[in-house]
Amino acid sequence: MHSDPHLKLAQEQVKGALRGGVHTPIVQAFFDEDTFTASYVVQDPVLKRAAIVDCVLDFDQPSGRTSTRSADQIVDYVREHGLSVDWLLETHAHADHLSAAPYLQEKLGGKLAIGREILTVQNVFGKVFNEGTDFARDGSQFDHLFDDGDRMELGEIPFTVLHVPGHTPADMAYIIGDAAFVGDTMFMPDYGTARADFPGGNAGVLFRSIRRLMALPDETRVFLCHDYKAPGRDDFAWETTIGAERTGNVHAREGVTEEEFVTMRELRDETLGMPRLILPSIQVNMRGGHFPEAEENGTRYLKLPLNAL
Repeated sequence: MHSDPHLKLAQEQVKGALRGGVHTPIVQAFFDEDTFTASYVVQDPVLKRAAIVDCVLDFDQPSGRTSTRSADQIVDYVREHGLSVDWLLETHAHADHLSAAPYLQEKLGGKLAIGREILTVQNVFGKVFNEGTDFARDGSQFDHLFDDGDRMELGEIPFTVLHVPGHTPADMAYIIGDAAFVGDTMFMPDYGTARADFPGGNAGVLFRSIRRLMALPDETRVFLCHDYKAPGRDDFAWETTIGAERTGNVHAREGVTEEEFVTMRELRDETLGMPRLILPSIQVNMRGGHFPEAEENGTRYLKLPLNAL
């Protein structure tokens, strides 16, 4: 990892934050038990600039109805604390929940962003859903596409983006001050790691992405996208540290080889069913949280491809 300049910048950023050289971001989590998803509002406590990470649009699949209950909790928090939203960040195109980014953008502003490899996801799933030429596969549904190593600031807090593929080709980790938002690369140490069997996923690539993240300082705060309660644990949890992941992750802790991880991950993935909301989620999230255009009767539809995944 010594030859990884983008990781080195992220390491130095976290060390600087831990030394007190910059503000420490305030992180407020919002957990949706229906999809086991943790969303976050990250803020500079001085300048009150904020980012929203991995937001959820509530969706009742049997009725086809959406609601903004989860998103409205975020709206209320942002307004109550007088925050200005700069970014709506997606760690990847989620397969287990719909994004509320367009709704939050309308209410709160901010730029919607994801990793540049969303183009790969759009191409793959554009074919799965037989999308026509009206569906753009150039990422233009998003305001900004991040590349590995991109750097900016949230208020006065340094902000580095790392590409961490494997779960999907487009996964990004957002390192804001001393806080890392790692999406679905890994879960709490007692639960392990994300699956790698979706189109474009790869267990070996995921292992190397996890090792890259584990090279951050041990004190780095890690905020996860999901929790499913590991056996023997009564409560949901979504915050840990790099040190805890590095030494205790049941799938990828220090000492586990890539070969051992790939064997475990591939065998485990063979036993997993598809996420309950994968078909509606991907159709919406690859569009930046927007639904397909309404048909001539004024109704929007989501497709249900048979035997496609």
